Parts: sequence; C-alpha cells; structure tokens
Amino acid sequence: MSLAAAKVAARKAAFARRKAVHGTRLDAAAQARLGAYLAQWPGAALSGYMPILSEVDPLPVMSAWHGDVGVPVIVGKGLPLTFRKWTAETPMVEGPFGAMVPEVGPEVVPRVLIVPLVAFDEDGYRLGYGGGFYDRTLAQLRASGAVTAIGFGYAAQKAETLPRETTDQRLDAIVTDAGVQTFDGP
Repeated sequence: MSLAAAKVAARKAAFARRKAVHGTRLDAAAQARLGAYLAQWPGAALSGYMPILSEVDPLPVMSAWHGDVGVPVIVGKGLPLTFRKWTAETPMVEGPFGAMVPEVGPEVVPRVLIVPLVAFDEDGYRLGYGGGFYDRTLAQLRASGAVTAIGFGYAAQKAETLPRETTDQRLDAIVTDAGVQTFDGP
C-alpha cells in the first residue's frame, strides 16, 4: 500500500472513531485537562483553532485565556499558517475548508499551539487533513525559537500506528479526555 493510500485509510478509520464520541461528556473532560495543562504558560501567546466537523472544541479554553489568542489562517497552498488575533467578539468569516477565521486583525506569533488532529500515535505524531499546514508551521516556528505544540482530541483518536513522512512534526504533548501524554526530544 502506498503512503498516500495508507494515510487515506488511517483518516477514514480515525474520522469514524472521532465521530462516535464527538459531542459527548468527553468534551468537557478534554477541555478541563487542556485548561489545567496550559496553566504552566500563563499569559503566553496561544493559538487555538475553530473546530470543524467532529473536532473536540477548544473554544471554552481559548475564551478563558489571559493573553493573546490567535487562530490559524491559511495563506496559500504549500505555505505555513499565520495566526490572527481572536476573542469571542471577533468578527469571523468562513475560510478554506469551512473553518471560521477572523475577518481582520493583527498577527499573533504563538508560543503555545493547540493543534487539531484526526489521529495520533504513541510516539506523539499526528495525522491531520493532509495539507501539511501544521507541519510547515511548526517547522518554521521551531526554527525561530521555542514553541510548544499540544495536540488536542479524544482518546478514541489514538491509532496503533500512523504512516509518517520525514516532514512530519512531532507534538510536545497530546491532551485528551483520558489524560495528558508528553514527549521529549525530536
């Protein structure tokens, strides 16, 4: 099976697992764990995301953050993401892939990123939607300083193994309804 076919199969299985638990009491458990884990970076510039499909919702945690919060904006195919400042009152418009983005606003360079995922594995790697946006973004941010990337999802999204490419960026931690797992080194 080719790498592309393996990723398609892994995404299909992960979407089914995620959909089965989305919107349950697990959201509140995941949000509580994320808020508690983020407490070690008080006031740091944070990026979150506007949930789409069956992603676990980080908005309660983002809304309670005491510091700048940005949300990802896709600038173009093959480019890293930028992050526009967001508050609960920010006027939003639909961006690519149906995610809402701030209509206008200053850029935020995050120190801590809440990263959405389709699936994740025991080694801290994630499977996203296939555009490579977070991999490029994390590579760029890490080249210019220390950042912490935290995958956020449901425990049900964990896969035994995931197909990987050399450009895939490892997460520093994964927070789910079941707990927090951290990873050291590259």
